[in-house]
Amino acid sequence: MAAIVIRSALLAAVFLAPLPGARAQLIITGNDEKQTWDSSGKQINNPPGQDTVSIIDIGNRTKPRILANLPLMNTVVGPPVNLAITPDQRLALVANSLDWVKDGESWKGAPDNKLYVIDLTASPPQAIATLELGRQPSGMAINRAGTLALVADRADDTVSVLSIQGKTVSVVDTVALSVGGDNKEQPSAVAITPDGKRALVTKFAAHKVALLAIDGEKVTYTRYDMATGLWPYNLGIMPDGKLAIVGNNGGAGASDGQVDTAAVIDLEADPPRVIDQVVVGDGPEGLAVSPKGGYAVEVILNGANLSHDKFYYHPRSYVSLLKVEGKKVRKVSQTEVGGLAEGVAFSPDGDYLYVGNFLDSDITILHRQGDRLVKAGTLKLPGHPASMRASTP
Repeated sequence: MAAIVIRSALLAAVFLAPLPGARAQLIITGNDEKQTWDSSGKQINNPPGQDTVSIIDIGNRTKPRILANLPLMNTVVGPPVNLAITPDQRLALVANSLDWVKDGESWKGAPDNKLYVIDLTASPPQAIATLELGRQPSGMAINRAGTLALVADRADDTVSVLSIQGKTVSVVDTVALSVGGDNKEQPSAVAITPDGKRALVTKFAAHKVALLAIDGEKVTYTRYDMATGLWPYNLGIMPDGKLAIVGNNGGAGASDGQVDTAAVIDLEADPPRVIDQVVVGDGPEGLAVSPKGGYAVEVILNGANLSHDKFYYHPRSYVSLLKVEGKKVRKVSQTEVGGLAEGVAFSPDGDYLYVGNFLDSDITILHRQGDRLVKAGTLKLPGHPASMRASTP
């Protein structure tokens, strides 16, 4: 990509409806228009300049409204959690993992280091700051207090520590995750425990999850890692803080025709440890836990962006619904969604689910009815949704 630029149009962002007050219930999507795939599975790289970030009000669960589309560059590369909303819904953070640079007559990605801060209370919402983090900032998490954010710097094997004070966000530290040598462990996603005292970080290329200790703004790598499975890409922590669920992609970021698992980590054990593996499907990507507990979901790529002649190609992705009862996690159902589904978010009450379909440029709305997910609507987006998050519960 060309160097990331917040165009002047951002300050006059496409504003489609007045932002509601404190009772607004928001999700955010990053829409990547630079990259797609053809029927042979070949990656197609387009020029930059058309990406957007959509801010969506889901107060009406089945008829959400797009409040604004901000012209911010973002990427489909990496887990779909490279953005987040603070618990008070005043700010959104958006990391751009990859710059987009000229490659002869085409384009290619290269690690970027930018993170944008969006003021959601402005009318229209607007970017108010640009931070520089480590290279290839990817998955991020914000604590429940809304005072601290952690961002996985995938190309640097580090985690950036951000202080949030009102509308001021600043980088206060960088935590190294490599234990030595030249091996790249590629931290990809982060989750913070509900009490704010610990965090988990997926080490994608090391097939492990690292444990961090948090004391205020001081974050320390404990040097304790858990082997969770092949290519752990994404993770979430249940709202009671007792379990974490880790999506093991299994195919280095893609489907490969083999079933993959979700690792279950017991956070009450000392030290925390993997206590189970649950088969979820081929290529788990998006992951979300219900803010009310009891359920989690894994979004399964299902080979949707690969060559149509492969035995594991399917035109549609699906969502695996996981039921959590005590320390036991099991898959109870799966529901088909759109092509190359990526990001996912629960409504605050845990009753509805929003799934971004990259190839279809839309969101599938699902209603949880007991142990089933039932389609309840669709929202068309201005681009291809590469990531999605709701506010931190």
